[in-house]
Amino acid sequence: MKKMITVLALLISANIIAQTESELKKHFEAYYKQMQIQGDVQGVINALTHLVIIEPSQARKDTLAYIYASEGRYLEALNVIGIDKNPNASNMNIEIKAVSLKTLGEAERSLELYELLFQKEPNPYIAYEIADLKLQLQDLSGAEASIEYGLKNVKDDMNRTYYETQQPYQVSLKAAFTYLKAILTFNKDQNNNIDAAISLLNEALTMDENFNLAKISKDALTNRKKEMNKKN
Repeated sequence: MKKMITVLALLISANIIAQTESELKKHFEAYYKQMQIQGDVQGVINALTHLVIIEPSQARKDTLAYIYASEGRYLEALNVIGIDKNPNASNMNIEIKAVSLKTLGEAERSLELYELLFQKEPNPYIAYEIADLKLQLQDLSGAEASIEYGLKNVKDDMNRTYYETQQPYQVSLKAAFTYLKAILTFNKDQNNNIDAAISLLNEALTMDENFNLAKISKDALTNRKKEMNKKN
């Protein structure tokens, strides 16, 4: 008799827990939708965090990490989805990790993930990130291959956003690749390739005159050339 009572109590308890979890799930799903309507990002994060706890799924984790990354909270994004290199992960999952690690200064780890993403879905946007990271890591031949791929496959309507100024700005992706080619050219021979690098920077500025990073680089190389001429 005692055993029957115990079993009955456990069944009732399990049923109550299931009902409670179901009600909580409905509540936070409704809360999530309402926060989206209101444009309350922190509310969306709170709702998704509760849903991940109540009913975990990789899709929910990826979405939560994406929102963190979109808000510039890269470490929190990585805390949600980790930093492992998983070929079976979604493209969004891999890109969030790559972007977050690059922003946090983990160039080598970021590069591995961008290369994995490029294997799955090759395109000029990813090629740019790979070329940029390889330049940082002084892999000049690797950077050159990605730049040439980008210049060959870029479309006129493709753009890239830069954030070094107080107000972010966009330039054509072709101009962005031309800028990288200038940096690559200079790094191949910093004494003899200044003129060629400046010429490429001028080309990038002709495409997009508001390309601030190209202008800064051009000014730096022009000043370097003046200093070298003084010494000679």
